[in-house]
Amino acid sequence: MYIPEKMHAMVLEAPEKPLRAMEVLVPRPNPHQVLIKVDACGVCRTDLHILDGELPNTKLPLIPGHEIVGTVIKTGDQVEKFSVGDRVGVPWLGYTCMECRYCKRGQENLCDRALFTGYTIDGGYAGYTIADQRYCFHIPNVYGDAEAAPLLCAGLIGYRSYRMIGQYAERIGIYGFGAAAHIITQVAIYQKKQIYAFTRPGDTVAQEFARRLGAAWAGDSTDLPPEELDAAIIFAPVGSLLPAALRATAKGGTVVCGGIHMSDIPSFPYRILWEERIVRSVANLTRMDGEELLAIAPKIPVKTEVQVFPLKKANKALDMLRQGKIQGAPVLLMSAS
Repeated sequence: MYIPEKMHAMVLEAPEKPLRAMEVLVPRPNPHQVLIKVDACGVCRTDLHILDGELPNTKLPLIPGHEIVGTVIKTGDQVEKFSVGDRVGVPWLGYTCMECRYCKRGQENLCDRALFTGYTIDGGYAGYTIADQRYCFHIPNVYGDAEAAPLLCAGLIGYRSYRMIGQYAERIGIYGFGAAAHIITQVAIYQKKQIYAFTRPGDTVAQEFARRLGAAWAGDSTDLPPEELDAAIIFAPVGSLLPAALRATAKGGTVVCGGIHMSDIPSFPYRILWEERIVRSVANLTRMDGEELLAIAPKIPVKTEVQVFPLKKANKALDMLRQGKIQGAPVLLMSAS
């Protein structure tokens, strides 16, 4: 199969700067990697945190993007999991050491030497990318390339957050109704849960979107729901939402912070944490999260709502995401013009 020497890519050269369109060399896979022709790459809020310099130790220059769907066009000598022609997905977690205490006890998402796609290793805002075979997934055939891309981060982080709410949670609040929320709402409703959606104050479009997906209630993040929540998941990177979620959550409930970055959390009275309420964060993902979500998503079926942009319009997609003007998930589609 023909492999070009160079490819188009959108490159971050420094924080707080727009991405620059460049021609760069097509990477070459090592023995454990696959070379992937990128067909689609989701645009994630984590990309904004990277571009804004809110996450430390970013590889620079960097090709962002960690919701990658593409086709394997070359395999390393020791690759066994995939063959040329396979359609694969590449998520945020791109490498773990398999040796540290976290890896040894099944917490690979906390690996001391982990590498992350589109953050500490180059990602999918490009024509081609390489990935460790261990951290790639087969993509269900029922999904098109653009529709599959949001499952690989919004879906996976949403699913991991959802798993953390506890077995007794029936009434679940979701703060920040974007890409992750619209996916996990469908999973929760399939499992007979009730969803209460909280959006930016006055965002009636997002509230109507939540109701259309089956939410029992949708309102402003400054409101209390009509009944106490058993659990809440916060996807919006707004620290002040944590006390708000605690106030809305019944005793014994759990509040999960699902983002990689959040603004500072203000002080709050102990009484809203008391009665065995739990606050916890979610970090990264595991391969088990991916395998479980990609197995259940076609059965529901989860339908992702996407807004497609060509690669050269990556900065526009990021700006619209920042301004809250995207319903569902933005996706760069390499065949788009």
